Amino acid sequence: MQIQIFQDKESLHRAVAQMFVDAVKAKPSIVLGLATGSSPLETYENMIKDHQENGTDYSEVVTFNLDEYIGLDGSHSQSYRHFMNTSLFNGLNIPLGQTNVPSGTGDVDKTCEDYEAKIANTGGIDLQLLGIGTNGHIGFNEPGTPFDTRTHVTELTKETIDGNARFFESAESVPKKAVTMGIQTIMDAKKIVLIAYGSKKAAAIRDMVNGPITESMPASILQDHSDTTLFLDEEAAALLKPE
Repeated sequence: MQIQIFQDKESLHRAVAQMFVDAVKAKPSIVLGLATGSSPLETYENMIKDHQENGTDYSEVVTFNLDEYIGLDGSHSQSYRHFMNTSLFNGLNIPLGQTNVPSGTGDVDKTCEDYEAKIANTGGIDLQLLGIGTNGHIGFNEPGTPFDTRTHVTELTKETIDGNARFFESAESVPKKAVTMGIQTIMDAKKIVLIAYGSKKAAAIRDMVNGPITESMPASILQDHSDTTLFLDEEAAALLKPE
């Protein structure tokens, strides 16, 4: 596990975006795993800015998103499909047919099976972007999720629901379940990049890096991944043991 620490989140996002831009240039047909939520927003803004200024070509890229809320159609303003379209995809020249976000409606069990099969059929995810919850979740894999899980339906914890309530009218209107890539699905990615910034993430980062590998801290399994890089600001890194 490699760790890069930045003085501020602006330089952090520029560095992550540049890593993705360089990866797309090196392999135009790259398969990207993408995350939602507030953590990657500025990274996506920097990717769009590069595309507009430098013309980086995304026409052959395929993407898979980590998760989607159960019960929200892709046109819903708080769905992750809508978030990705407005935050990234609409700003790049990537055909929407090559962008994959799990469906939160219909036969969700079949959605999970089909999503896994589609990832496998592409040859797997080359570069996976992650955030981390304050409870250590990656994707919507909450504490206690078995490490061998594949894409599945999960119940969200109160902590996660409360954390996402700022995007909804109230905590009561936040969906209680989601479809999420499983931990094993994430671990199968060839390279993983995790973004964390702010003091609220410091304890989770400490436990992920310095603590034992345990299902009570889902992100701790990344200690076993062969190519994971953490991009942290100084606040998120504040509780790490010095090397």
